[in-house]
Amino acid sequence: MTTDYAKVDGRSARAERTRAAVATALLALFQDGQLRPTAAEVAERAGVSLRSVFQHFEDMDSLYAAVAEAQMARLGHFIAQVPAKGSRHARIHAFVERRAELLETITPVRRAALLQEPFSRVLAERLRWAHDMARQEIELTLAPELATVPTGERSDVVWALDVATNWSAWDTSRRMNGLSIEDSKRVMERMIVALMKEVI
Repeated sequence: MTTDYAKVDGRSARAERTRAAVATALLALFQDGQLRPTAAEVAERAGVSLRSVFQHFEDMDSLYAAVAEAQMARLGHFIAQVPAKGSRHARIHAFVERRAELLETITPVRRAALLQEPFSRVLAERLRWAHDMARQEIELTLAPELATVPTGERSDVVWALDVATNWSAWDTSRRMNGLSIEDSKRVMERMIVALMKEVI
């Protein structure tokens, strides 16, 4: 009986390794700029057979869910909440430095994800969760200042900060306007400072 259990455990471990390899391969292809890699390309990158890709993922949603998990694990160090300490200038500057690094890192995968989001419930949910987490980070960073804003106006200020600091704004600066990373950071910081001056 022990041998039978060992065989089952071994098969399960191999299956998990294959699933992880496929998800990581797709994530790597996204990072390389291949927004719509074929299953054959994913299999080749993962070092598995094409049959294995379809064996271990019943549909694209389950594959995107695995990719989203791999991405979150890779970016876990960005999700640490920042305590509202130090001067407002220091907190905003630290936030912008960290947010810029995150946005620059996720850009290739984010572009691929946006192509698939309309067709994947799981992917849409993961993107919404990540967006909500990003908004909560700036709320925490500027908590002392936001606490002084009248309740009726506070949500408008938070939404404005969200728009100024999310991936779409970063993509506009970097891709559409052709700004460097440093210039894009300076613009983001200027927007946050200007918004806070309006309410403090």
